[in-house]
This record gives sequence, C-alpha cells and structure tokens, in this order.
Amino acid sequence: MQSAWDAWSVSGLRYISSVVRLEEKVEEEGLSPTPKLALYLVAMWVIPIASFFLLHWRMVYLVLPYLTLLSVAYLFFKPSGNVEVWRVVPHNRFLEGQEVEVEVHVRTDFRVDYLYVKDFVPGLEVVSGSPEKVFSLRPGEEGVLKYRVRVKRGIHRFEKILVSYRDPFGFFSSEREVDNFTEVIGVPMLYEVQTPYSTKGTKITIGPLPSPLVGEGLEFHAIREYQPGDPLKIINWKATARTGRIMVNEFESERKVDVVFIVDASKRNEAVFDYLIRAAASLMLNALNDGTSFGLLLAEKIPLWIRVDYGKRHFFKCIDFLSTARPDENNIIAYQVEHLIKTALPPRAQVLYFSALLTEESWEALKILSRYGYRVVVISPNPYSVYEAKSEEEKVALKLLAIRRKAVLESLSGYGIIIDWDIKKPLKVAIAEVMGK
Repeated sequence: MQSAWDAWSVSGLRYISSVVRLEEKVEEEGLSPTPKLALYLVAMWVIPIASFFLLHWRMVYLVLPYLTLLSVAYLFFKPSGNVEVWRVVPHNRFLEGQEVEVEVHVRTDFRVDYLYVKDFVPGLEVVSGSPEKVFSLRPGEEGVLKYRVRVKRGIHRFEKILVSYRDPFGFFSSEREVDNFTEVIGVPMLYEVQTPYSTKGTKITIGPLPSPLVGEGLEFHAIREYQPGDPLKIINWKATARTGRIMVNEFESERKVDVVFIVDASKRNEAVFDYLIRAAASLMLNALNDGTSFGLLLAEKIPLWIRVDYGKRHFFKCIDFLSTARPDENNIIAYQVEHLIKTALPPRAQVLYFSALLTEESWEALKILSRYGYRVVVISPNPYSVYEAKSEEEKVALKLLAIRRKAVLESLSGYGIIIDWDIKKPLKVAIAEVMGK
C-alpha cells in the first residue's frame, strides 16, 4: 500500500507545524552554598580556635589561603547574566515505534565552566544519547544536547528542563527547573490492508462530496421500511397506506459508501487494544485514499462520536483521537451503539466494528447493528494469540479458550462478517482469508 503510505507522509507534513522551538530565559536567583563550601567555612573557624587554645597565633595565617580561594570564587566566578534553553523536535506527529531525535539547545551571555542541563523525558525509552549533559560555554556560545527516544502511541508532553550552575571550585551552585513545553503525538502504526467491504446494499452518495440525501439520477432498487434518519422526500406514500407502516424507496448507485468505524474500548480488550487501534487507523487511511467518507465512534466510558466527513483534515482529527484512546471500564457499548443508530448513524452505512468480542455487551452491539439492517465487518484480534504457552497446562488452557472463542464467533457469524485475526499474521492476510472465501 505504497500510495497510502505516501498520502500519510505528505499530508502529515502539510498539516503540522514544521519545527517546535520554545525559548525560556533563566535569570540567576541567587547562589546556594554547597557542602564543600561548608567544609571550608568550618576549617576557617577551626584554625583560629585551635590557635587560641594552643597559643600558636601564627597558625591563623593558615586561614588566608581559604579566604583567598573563597573570595576569588565569589568575586570572579559568580554568574551575571541569562541562560537561554529551548527544545527542538522535527515535528509533532510520529508513528509509534519510530525513533525521534530530540535536541536541547543552551546559550549564555556570560562565561560558564560548569552548566548542567537535563531534559525531563515523559516516559519514553531513550535509545541513544543521554538527556543530560554538562557544558562549558563562552559568552554567546551555543551548546547542543542530543538524544533519541522511541515513540509510543499517545500524547507525550515534555514540560521541563533542569538547568544547574556550579562555580569551578564547587563552592556555589544555582539550580532551576525551566518550564519548556513540547508536545509529541505517537500515532498508530499502519498496516498494509485491503478493503474488506463492498458498496452493494449500502447507503450510497453521489458526486465528489458525501451527502446524506438521495439525489436525482439514482436508479430505483426496492421498497423498505423507514429507518431513523431517512429523508422525508423518499417516503413511498402508496406503500405506506397499503402496509400501514412507513415505507421508503431505496436506490442504488455505483458511487462511494459511507463507512462508520466503531472501536470497542472495553477494558477486556486491553491485551489487543493497540492492534484494534492500528487496524482502525489502517482501514481509515484506506478509506481516505479511496475517497470514501467516514465517521468514528470510540466507545469509551464517555463515548466519542465524530460525524461522517471526508478529507485529510477529517482523517487527522480521527487519527488524533485514536492515538490517545485507552481501554476503560466501558460496559455499555450496546446502549451506545443503539443510541447512535437512533440519532446520528447514517442509514445503510457500512460499519467496521473493531472488537475482541470478549463480552456479552460487545456481542449485543453486533446484534443491534444487524437488527437495524447495517452491513457489518468485524475486525477481531484474537486475544489468546498474544500469549505463548510456557507449560503443558498453559497449552491446554489456551486450546480450551480457543475452542470457546471459535464457538462464540460461530454463533455470531450470522450478524456480520467476522475476521478472526491471529496477530502473528499480517492483517492483510487475515482479511484475504475471510473475504476470499
């Protein structure tokens, strides 16, 4: 799916800002004494006291080297000026698993022999380099700290940079955490996929833009019962009077279908949740490349509905929500789906349902979609294919679970096309095995 990958890359670079560059001036807020300075001060007091008790007054001269060293450190190595620090990343969206180089730049307007800089990494793996470094800089000189992190799916916020100064003798120090905000979004990994649905028997739109209304020039197909959301202009009044139920005319066209993505974010899907998100993102990109309009229901505890639309901006809006999705204690997906059908779901839309089908609620949601006449394709990652049996007992347990899952999927097969995805296989192969039958 090279063309799809190109579309992702190019459109992504156009949609986002080029470089994140934030600057913060760090003004010295006073020097703090170090433990080393405390030892020197103790020594300066111990020597005169010892001289007093031992009656050796010439020992007082031993204080002069300490006093000279402290004076030089304070008078000539006390910083006077500002420190500028800022963070640079190439842009703010990356595929999960991608390595990203982060740069922290620092510049001072005074000479400094020891300036410690540490970037606070927000829970990402550092794969090379180090997020901390000691600089020795001349006035106006710029130092650069570089390291690479591996991005995970989600939003990652770099919020602070630690800047610490210490004089060459180690007597005085100054430390401050600088607020410096950079946001990096890890978007789902994309798989190469094929389209697992067709336009036959679905609600169709005509023209280059999606429209919820049936336009002129469409070919009559059949008469069916009215469904919530159908426009009044397609009501067949003669059939309504004859049957006593509201009936509408159904039309066919060879144009694109509205596609609705439903992602089951139940906690029970946690083991394969990343695979659910990657599959949804991949098929969403496939729909974008095909010029298909699509919507998204993220069935979390507080559901998120993004209405059917088209285009790259809409695609990135959906991808951002998929990037930050997390499984939670949602046990009412069936209610959410039925409510959406009655209020916002386009009639006769093609539904792609992403669920491991581990709960009765997820089964009921599929049955409700079928009951309302929607054609459904279920992408169902097998949660047991994630595990490797380490003993004979575990092998037996996994076999029993696999048998139970096969029976459940068989009982649900009449409500939609179910793609039982062994995650050890590419998604494209799993789709081909089912759709090729």
